[in-house]
Amino acid sequence: MNRAIRATAVAVAVAGLALGLSSCSEAVDQVDKAVDETYEVTYEVTGKNIDSIEFHGGGGKAMEPKVESVSKPELPWKKTVTLRGIMPAAVMPVAADPEGAQVTCKIIHKGKVIEEQSADGLVTAGGCTAESPVGK
Repeated sequence: MNRAIRATAVAVAVAGLALGLSSCSEAVDQVDKAVDETYEVTYEVTGKNIDSIEFHGGGGKAMEPKVESVSKPELPWKKTVTLRGIMPAAVMPVAADPEGAQVTCKIIHKGKVIEEQSADGLVTAGGCTAESPVGK
């Protein structure tokens, strides 16, 4: 009887391991697919006295995106970029003005605002960062 229980336990453990490996393999396949998928966002920045805008423009690695920059942008500023996989969408307008500044940024995906922030004051860095919609 003891042998039968042990054999059954081993069979269940082997089946569970095989199922677990199968699930793990499927998860890896999904991540690989998501990393290759692209998505498009539009950054919008409004306000006054903005000195520069930094943003993820699509280059670099998913977790180490290349940051692009625009100095003395004409406002309102708008830029559409294509990002890849799990790379987050991010835009950071920066203003330093003794009279104060105002900054609003938006990240838009498929016509929907997925992130919006506003700030004002002497030194302002009103940034927006949004999670990648890939895999959602």
